[in-house]
Amino acid sequence: METVILVIHILLAVTLVGAVLLQRSEGGGLGMGGGGAGSGGGLISTRAAADLLTRATAVLAACFMLTSIALSILAANRDDGLSVLDETAIENVIPNEPSEPEFPSVPLSN
Repeated sequence: METVILVIHILLAVTLVGAVLLQRSEGGGLGMGGGGAGSGGGLISTRAAADLLTRATAVLAACFMLTSIALSILAANRDDGLSVLDETAIENVIPNEPSEPEFPSVPLSN
């Protein structure tokens, strides 16, 4: 369950970044230049595209917040009490016994 929400969360984050980057910094329209397609003869006008991107950004942001809250609730209700960093530290523990004795690779005296 946690993995599924985490994957959705990452996809939402990438999509949200894309939606924000498509918008103009002035707050309207697509940031793809000011060419002829946006001047009125195309399938979707510049104003409609701006409204669509604004609404899409708001919906993506709301979903991102919901998945953030869901992930924090799932993390708080874990039974083992370990964080993600603790889990990786446990997995990477090196055994105490050496595999081979250490000998010098070069003779120290003649």
